[in-house]
Amino acid sequence: MQIEIDSSSGFCFGVTTAIRKAEEELASGQTLYCLGDIVHNSIEVERLHAKGLVTINHDQLRELRGVKVLLRAHGEPPETYEIARNNNIEIIDATCPVVLQLQRRIKKQWENGGEGSVVIFGKNGHAEVLGLVGQTQGKAIVIENFDDVKSLDFAHDIYLYSQTTKNIDEYHRLIDYIQHHISSEATFKSFDTICRQVASRMPNIAAFARRHDLILFVSGRKSSNGRVLFHECLSVNPNSHQIERPEEINPEWLKDIQTVGICGATSTPLWLMEQCRDHIEEALSRSLA
Repeated sequence: MQIEIDSSSGFCFGVTTAIRKAEEELASGQTLYCLGDIVHNSIEVERLHAKGLVTINHDQLRELRGVKVLLRAHGEPPETYEIARNNNIEIIDATCPVVLQLQRRIKKQWENGGEGSVVIFGKNGHAEVLGLVGQTQGKAIVIENFDDVKSLDFAHDIYLYSQTTKNIDEYHRLIDYIQHHISSEATFKSFDTICRQVASRMPNIAAFARRHDLILFVSGRKSSNGRVLFHECLSVNPNSHQIERPEEINPEWLKDIQTVGICGATSTPLWLMEQCRDHIEEALSRSLA
C-alpha cells in the first residue's frame, strides 16, 4: 500500500504565525490566555494547553486584569480591543494580515458608504465574521448561502465582501445574481477578499483526491475551511472520510486499497497527518506479523 501526505495541506500562514507567537510567549513561563480556540483543531489545541495556554471566551475576558491575551488569526471586533485597554490587558495580536486588511476595507466602506448595505458572504457566528461585522457597529448583513442573497434590498447600493476562506465559485455565483437584480439606479461593488492561499487549495486537493483509492481528510469538525475542502474531496472521490485523529481510522476502509491519500485543512498540523500515516503503517505491520 502506498500512502501519500498532500504537500499543499496543513497550516496556512496565518495559523502558523498565531501558533509561533503562542509558543514564544509560553516559552517564557508566563501565563498566556487565548480568546477562543487558537485553531479549529482540537488535537492542536490540546497540545498547546499542555504547554500552558489557557483558552477563554469573551465573558471571561471582561473579568481579567493585567494579563496577556493572544488574539488568534481570525481577528476580533473593535470592542475586544476596547475591553483590553480598559482592563490593562496586553494583547498579543496574531490576526492574519489578510483578515486585518479585510477588516480595514470594510470599516472604511462602512464609514463612507452612506445608504448602502455592507454585505458579507460568510458563516454567521464564525469568529472571523464576527470581527468583520464589528467593523460596521454590527450593521453589516451576513449571507451564508445562495438563497440568502434573494432577501437583499436591490433598490439600494450593495457592497459585497467575503469571509477569507469561502468557496470562490459560490462567491462568483452571488456576484452574478446581484448584478442581474440590482436596480439601475443603485451601485453594486464586489471585492475580491478570498485568501488565495486557501482558494488555491481547492483545485490542488481535488487533483490529489482523484489520484488515490482512499482519502483521509484530517480536520477539526469546527473548521469552516475544513468542511469546504472535505466536500471538494468527496465530490471527486466518494471514498473520502473526514477524521480528527488517527484512532478514528476504520480498518475496514483499508481493505483492497492500493493507495491512500492523507490531506487536511488550513488548521491541520502536519504532525497530525504524519501520525495518521504512522497509524496505518503500524496496523499493516501487525496484520502481516
